[in-house]
Amino acid sequence: MPRFVRRLLIWATACSLWGLGLTASSAAAATEPAVTHATAADSGLARTPPMGFNDWNAFGCDVSEQLIEQTADYFVTSGLKAAGYTYLNVDDCWMTHTRDDQGRLVPDPAKFPNGIKGTADYVHSKGLKLGIYEAAGTATCAGYPGSLGHETTDAQSFADWGVDYLKYDNCNNQSDGSQADYIRRYTTMHDALGATGRPIVLSICEWGTSQPWQWGPGVGSLWRTTGDISDNWPSVRSIIAANAKLYPYAGPDHWNDPDMLEVGNGGMTATEYRTHMSMWAIMAAPLVIGTDLRKASAETLGILTDKDIISIDQDPLGVQGKVISDDHGLMVLDKPLSNGEHAIALYNSTDTLTTVGVSAHATGLRRSAAYRLQDVWTKDVTQTRSVIEAAVPAHGTVVYKVRPTSDAHRVAPSVNATGEVPTLVPGASTPGALVTTATNRGVGAVRDVRVRVTGPAGWKVSNSTTGRRPALGTDGSLTTTWRVQVPDGASAGSYPLHVTASYKWGSGHTAATSSDVIAQVVTAPADGRRYLSTVNPASSTNGLGPVEADQSNGQVDAGDGSLITVAGRVYDRGLGTSTDSEIRYYLGGQCSRLTTDVGIDDEDTSGTSATFTIQTDAATAATTTLAPGAAAQTLTADLTGAQWLVLTAASPAADTTAHADWASPALTCGDASPTDPIQPTEHTLFSFESGTDGFTIANADSGGTVEQSSAFHTDGEHGLLAHAPTGGNWFGGQLDNPLDLTGVSNIKFDVKAGTTGTSAEIAVQTGDSSWCQASLWTWVPPGSSKTITRRIGQISCPAGVSLDDSPITAVWVFLNSGGDHVVDNIRTE
Repeated sequence: MPRFVRRLLIWATACSLWGLGLTASSAAAATEPAVTHATAADSGLARTPPMGFNDWNAFGCDVSEQLIEQTADYFVTSGLKAAGYTYLNVDDCWMTHTRDDQGRLVPDPAKFPNGIKGTADYVHSKGLKLGIYEAAGTATCAGYPGSLGHETTDAQSFADWGVDYLKYDNCNNQSDGSQADYIRRYTTMHDALGATGRPIVLSICEWGTSQPWQWGPGVGSLWRTTGDISDNWPSVRSIIAANAKLYPYAGPDHWNDPDMLEVGNGGMTATEYRTHMSMWAIMAAPLVIGTDLRKASAETLGILTDKDIISIDQDPLGVQGKVISDDHGLMVLDKPLSNGEHAIALYNSTDTLTTVGVSAHATGLRRSAAYRLQDVWTKDVTQTRSVIEAAVPAHGTVVYKVRPTSDAHRVAPSVNATGEVPTLVPGASTPGALVTTATNRGVGAVRDVRVRVTGPAGWKVSNSTTGRRPALGTDGSLTTTWRVQVPDGASAGSYPLHVTASYKWGSGHTAATSSDVIAQVVTAPADGRRYLSTVNPASSTNGLGPVEADQSNGQVDAGDGSLITVAGRVYDRGLGTSTDSEIRYYLGGQCSRLTTDVGIDDEDTSGTSATFTIQTDAATAATTTLAPGAAAQTLTADLTGAQWLVLTAASPAADTTAHADWASPALTCGDASPTDPIQPTEHTLFSFESGTDGFTIANADSGGTVEQSSAFHTDGEHGLLAHAPTGGNWFGGQLDNPLDLTGVSNIKFDVKAGTTGTSAEIAVQTGDSSWCQASLWTWVPPGSSKTITRRIGQISCPAGVSLDDSPITAVWVFLNSGGDHVVDNIRTE
């Protein structure tokens, strides 16, 4: 196997290996008292949250001197430096795999031909600062030499090179799991840095495992509070939920760090990226850019350099926003600023446009007859008597700078326009009903209020109640009902209905406010048999977190479940719900049959039974009640002629937390037969029924062995037990016949992690030596199971190699953490 393959492949996502020695739950239960370092006073190195760039999120191991220097140049020319971004931080993979004869770290000469010192000199010449990466373990997350036991030597090297910032990770930590061990390891590096005499910011990156907010002040200037961020909305939402509540622990030179920014990497919408930036600013978080700035769009730069949002983050008062309210995905945070204003964030993590607000008297603002609101993103200025409120889009955040005012009559009143619309069906004989509301929160009445709604081209929208009002006093509202007709033939999807409320205020001033109400259009499923987890529901509610596709319910966060398991039987397809759940599907009379297994998932701890019911329109088609531990039961429902399919799970004891599974639900529509193949079709490459299927390890000197096992299986009766080394290895085998990827969308495998948890990834081999991999690294928590899926388009190959015309000769999966993990059913879809 070529050396470049080894260097690219033996690594796991930095700051993601939660299971190496300590889980979050065991950390919370640690009995050792918190220890505060003796020099807990403000060091002055990070009076405000650090701002800069880190290469990891966009480049992984592809870091180089050229990249850092080009980014430094761009900091200057783009205005990022002027906006406050200072640090150029080099992440993992910057060094060689061995130390020199004196035990010192060696910068990779191919990546850094002038060494780290040469790069630091260049960065300093631009008026910027250089950061570097290491780990408080025997190896970094990518398998390079760690600093554990070498702290003094490494700290001196960093100082000699002119490093200004150290991100200190936690992989391969050899920890006994105690908080005292974490304090010892990170304090050792803190002291070593201090002994060099060079001021170097220490960023503690131990993923929140040992509650570093309790002991971090005086050891580091900032500390990670969660696992790694990913470029998707569920990741950002879960990190906000975890980090926001830690506001009492932040301040100058001791910051909660919810991880780097993903703004610009393409996995989220502009609204979600503005929320990302907004909430990091209101939480006084470090602002560390993680995108390729050389390719950044004007929109990305606009988000990253907005002076008002940055001023909130960098406010010298140094207060993290306090959570004022947190209710069903709607959160309000209040951050006092040094000029006497308050930054108020109205955050909507739900999937629909929602009014989010708070009484000014519930914040830290002083009492006043009125308040001035400046929208940080739009720059609009309005006034309110007492309610700070906005119509906030799904996954959006409105941030106001607020201060008391005595001249409210000179400023436009705060007026909000919002609405709700049910699921819509193209060509329906009965129009859908949109309900809009315009509300005046300002001091004094607004006059000649008019509400208008415009829909997409071809839609018909007309009001069935009045959309006008002569005047609205303070806190007055105008509610209007509208008929919405979607043209026949419209595709399923999300469509905006633009709601505008115009009005007059003061001595003849005119103003308007608007919002987009997102309408969901549904169509009948296509002909054929398909797993219901691949069909978009018209709506869903769940008693505990979201409904999960192809995994159990888990807890409140999206994606936190395991593979559905009922009485020991594991399913890789299905819907994970809890009791007090309802899922609605539009069938349009086109489907004939639903067959599904149902049961209480083995992860359930409620001890409560669940009643599973399949309804067609208003009739019950099938129902059963099952207790925990009972074997799965198969339900079959006749759907002939039904317009709607509704699945419900309820608890006879009114419990909302029982984990209720719909396992392998197969929907038959059109002229399909109940015996036709279920879509999407899958092809098994390795199932381990006859043994290990020739599986071996890619890097012999890294360790690892395999054997057949019946402990976990999703296809047949056996899987493959992999004894993974701490630093990880690739486990794989040659295919009997080269695989043509024509018509293949995904490569998948199922894995159950051992007691340490594992990072998991997929790579494929073309020919004898060309390796292609996704480099996305999914973390599988201890004892849990997942399906690891990679789209073909996510797998990158070396220059000159293309998966489109290169048959696959071998498939590899990555596992690590020094645990025993079982994989099964490596397949294409």
